[in-house]
Amino acid sequence: MAKMKCASSATVHDAHITRYADTDRTDRTSLLGMLPQFVAVPAAHSGRRTAADVRGRSARRGELRFRRQLRLHALPARRSSPGLIKMAAVGAPAPPALRPDPSPHAQPPPFTLEDVRRSIPGHCWEKQTHRSVLALLRDVALVAATAAVAIAVDSPWLWPLYALVQGTTFWALFVVGHDCGHGSFSPSRRLNDLFGHVAHTPLLVPYHGWRISHRRHHAHHGHVNEDESWHPLEEHEYRSMDRITRLVRCELPLAITISYPIYLFQRTPGRRGGSHFLPSSPLFRPTEAGPVLQSTAWVAAFAGLLATLAGTVGARLVLLTYGAPYVVFVSWLAAVTYLHHTDMRVPWFRGPAWSFLRGGLSTTDRDYGRLINQWHHHIGTHVVHHLFPRIPHYHLVEATRHAKPVLGEYYVEPERAAGLLPWHLLRTLRKSFAVCRYVDDHGEVVYYQRDVPE
Repeated sequence: MAKMKCASSATVHDAHITRYADTDRTDRTSLLGMLPQFVAVPAAHSGRRTAADVRGRSARRGELRFRRQLRLHALPARRSSPGLIKMAAVGAPAPPALRPDPSPHAQPPPFTLEDVRRSIPGHCWEKQTHRSVLALLRDVALVAATAAVAIAVDSPWLWPLYALVQGTTFWALFVVGHDCGHGSFSPSRRLNDLFGHVAHTPLLVPYHGWRISHRRHHAHHGHVNEDESWHPLEEHEYRSMDRITRLVRCELPLAITISYPIYLFQRTPGRRGGSHFLPSSPLFRPTEAGPVLQSTAWVAAFAGLLATLAGTVGARLVLLTYGAPYVVFVSWLAAVTYLHHTDMRVPWFRGPAWSFLRGGLSTTDRDYGRLINQWHHHIGTHVVHHLFPRIPHYHLVEATRHAKPVLGEYYVEPERAAGLLPWHLLRTLRKSFAVCRYVDDHGEVVYYQRDVPE
């Protein structure tokens, strides 16, 4: 009897875990309450270990593993085979039905994109060229002043601080060029392209090449297979990666320090190929070859200028004044993009489950603190930006405030910074890289999962 009891309990436990894995997300409290029902305690006996004992202990170990997963707030790392559930084979009763996914994102929203659009005041859509130019001039002036002070002082104690400050301003300059790429800098397309090159070329970013690939990102945001920026790896992709590629794509600090330069030359490590500099890249249509070559020529000219300066004033000074801030800049770019598109609370979509609205709602806002929010032109207001990329950065905070009542629970409220700087996001970044490794190979609504070795 004890043998049959343990066999039945272990099977029910396995079935329960499998059903949890096949549910996108569940209520953790109710699950923990159900677990004791499915893990039987082996009958007492004297000394000898029977097969029933082994199965009972295996069931308890399964419970402990399950509890650890819940404590980590992560989804189960692997899905069991559908053929594993064979409840009738042992005559075990079916476990209680699990509650549906508590995340609202698992279901289509009850509002439309037009509903959100109507909630935003008309003046938030106005593009003021002079205001955008002032933002650009602010960043350029800050870059020049910071470099002048650092060169004049030339102290080994000052250079690390200089790199942090200058690299942060480089990122702010990139955000202005980002607005140009969306056409939110100015009503004039010519001015958008001109100032986009002014902002992006000194950062070695090919403006048109990046603008076109970023357009794809916005058109397919939240789609597992079609998104462009920090899209999730499917499990088979993750498992097939060699160690070096996995380090670059999935591990700190390499994932944020060198991933963006690699992305410009070959797109996402471990997945798609294609250079942002070559018109023959699969990123571009034949009609886009001219603009792509134009931006590549601008970047090549600036790279030549850096090489000339290195030969004139010395490589040391160029590395200190430009090289070190550049590393900080690409780290900001990769970290911010990752944080806005990687969160265990929101899903990714495939097939008919995906829509432009659902994809935009699967992005997340982040609070970078009062200082960085201003410095980075409020790039943290990302949900409304993804839904309406033509809203200028200086209207995004107000637009988000008006849109939130319509978005309701589909808006994931960001954790607020305690002060001027976003120290809390260091913890968020580390945790996300630890638990958000891949999504399941199948399913229309999928969440990030942890990595458990096979």
